[in-house]
Amino acid sequence: MQGLGELEALVMDVVWNTSAAVRVRDVIDQLEDGREPAYTTIQTVLDNLHRKGWVHRQRNGRAYWYEATRSREEAASDALRILLESTGDPTSVLLHFARGASDDESKVLTRGLKERKR
Repeated sequence: MQGLGELEALVMDVVWNTSAAVRVRDVIDQLEDGREPAYTTIQTVLDNLHRKGWVHRQRNGRAYWYEATRSREEAASDALRILLESTGDPTSVLLHFARGASDDESKVLTRGLKERKR
């Protein structure tokens, strides 16, 4: 999946923060950055997000309703994996990260590894 531009990220924040599918107007009404972009701008952004695989859409009457294809956590995890793989030496990067992790982060990582083994 392709990365997100600034406005795409703001739109995805709205989609992720909403428990149900959203329409273009819903996104405009919920944008929290003080802007009120044109309807067609958000419509284009949502169309691009659909094309990139970030949202799926379903027509209901004359409007499309949009939902995220994966959670914010899944998207962040995928982005971290891509970044890690782009380093050329993911093993060293992971080891460096693990050595510098706080106690709380270490506990979370340990829990994740234990859950993975199940």
